[in-house]
Amino acid sequence: MPVRRVVIDHMSVGVSDLPRSIEFYTRALEPLGFVPLGPWQEGARSMAFGPEDLDDFAVSVDYPVGAGVHVCFAADTQEQVDAFHAAALAAGGVDNGAPGPRPEYSKGYYGAFVLDPDGHNVEAVHHG
Repeated sequence: MPVRRVVIDHMSVGVSDLPRSIEFYTRALEPLGFVPLGPWQEGARSMAFGPEDLDDFAVSVDYPVGAGVHVCFAADTQEQVDAFHAAALAAGGVDNGAPGPRPEYSKGYYGAFVLDPDGHNVEAVHHG
């Protein structure tokens, strides 16, 4: 697997319905090894997700739902990208780009896109 440099420390996306978004992201991100990790702080109306002890991504009703949000999660394999896409659709996501190579982005780019319940563009990518 290629070495990946992290450029974003953490990200929180505004959502309109926290329980619905927790259900969606729990199911959609499970194939990537992400689990719900709890709110970032006591009393926060949010839920962080990631592998154990890596709560870099969260959804929150403390932020307004905005247009133009795109978040991409790293996958270790193309099979994880496929599983993410299937799980996200099963969780109520809308297809925004089936799994497949995207050479227009870069050599070895394999990604899939879905729209979450608030219309955010959510992607999983494997760089092979």
